[in-house]
Amino acid sequence: MTTQTGHNGHDHARKHAQRGAFFGFFVDMFDIYLPIIALAPAIGYFISPDLSDTATAIVSGMIFAATLIGRPLGALLFGRYADTKGRKNATVVAVSGFGVLTLLIGLLPGYETWGMTSVVVFVALRFVIGVFVGGEYTAASPLAMEYSPKERRGLNGGLIMTGFPLAYVVVAVITFVMLQVAPAGDISSPYVQWGWRIPFFIGGALALSFVVYYLRSVRESELFEGSSGGAPVKELFSGQNLKSFVQVFVLMTGFWLSLNCVTAILPGQLSSVLGLGETEVTVTLIIVYLVVAVGYVIAAVLSQRVGRRPFLIVWGGIAGIGGTAVYALLLATTPDSLAAVIALSTVVAVLVVSVWGLTTVYINERFHTGVRATGFGLGYSLAVVIPSFYAFFQTGLSSIMPMQWTVLPLLVIGSALISVGGAMGPETKDVDFTAVEASDDSAVTGSAAR
Repeated sequence: MTTQTGHNGHDHARKHAQRGAFFGFFVDMFDIYLPIIALAPAIGYFISPDLSDTATAIVSGMIFAATLIGRPLGALLFGRYADTKGRKNATVVAVSGFGVLTLLIGLLPGYETWGMTSVVVFVALRFVIGVFVGGEYTAASPLAMEYSPKERRGLNGGLIMTGFPLAYVVVAVITFVMLQVAPAGDISSPYVQWGWRIPFFIGGALALSFVVYYLRSVRESELFEGSSGGAPVKELFSGQNLKSFVQVFVLMTGFWLSLNCVTAILPGQLSSVLGLGETEVTVTLIIVYLVVAVGYVIAAVLSQRVGRRPFLIVWGGIAGIGGTAVYALLLATTPDSLAAVIALSTVVAVLVVSVWGLTTVYINERFHTGVRATGFGLGYSLAVVIPSFYAFFQTGLSSIMPMQWTVLPLLVIGSALISVGGAMGPETKDVDFTAVEASDDSAVTGSAAR
């Protein structure tokens, strides 16, 4: 009876840890998308009306970039905290931080009241939010993976990652509804004055609600409680851990570069090249991201059957060849039918982005318990830096080809890095977290072989 009770208790803890990781990642990505989607129609609230379109675009880019820059720092700080003080504590602190600051942003006065100070404060707050956001997935995802049976890690990791596309859909829907209730226009329009604040308040409330749930329902990782601690950052950047980190960095650079071709570049192509209106672009992307969420789970489950390594190697080729071909077809045919645009855009996204379903499970499998949170957080976050300069890469390529086609070489390079990064690492799907506490690849490979 005691054994059964203990088993039920562990199963209960596992389910809450996995739900917590999903909802944590969801509110994390919800916060990431707020300035990109919800604030875009009201960006004039924070900047001078005398700024040129180029300067306005630069300010908008700074708001987004500030969060990205903060993420690696958050991964470093919270990764170390999670590996020494606990996954649960780190998650609670991180989500509380960006929840409170998101609510604070919703209260900020604009340019008419504070002048340039308003946008400076906004950018500064987004940077600090980025630090906290970098801490959320750094702690919550390893905790969930450490509770997952190895035969279900693929499925659980894929479900956690669906928080990414689903958050986009929810923010887009909320923003769309708010624009119908409070239309956007000049500086005095309802959406610009107060409508944009509602999605931020919702984001902050979601984050703080998550904290309450996490405190009440999620237990600390049993593997962490049984670990001996140490100096995770020092351990990560030495010996075989460093080799694992370099491999993950190469892989994730490919992930981020190929992802940017869809999430960052495609929306602009839909409007500037294909001539879609704002509402049509929004509808297209909502459908795309809903289908991609399903693709995440399918990809993760397939990798559980065929192995992470062969899946990554093959999928890099699928994205690089198939994804690039369909992307080129989309740009070349400029179909008149919105349904055709949606269909082609969805195929591009599924072929290119579905591989992200492996992210959580694979990176966590590459590091042992003592450095897992640090390795996962930094491996995930630092790799975003180089791909973030995609616009500069496009500008350079535009000297030898039309601007609209410059996305295709970037997609090929990103996909190739996925295949190369996958080939650099061992197979990990059968790694036993309870048995693998050595940091070398031979231990990982040996456990997988057994």
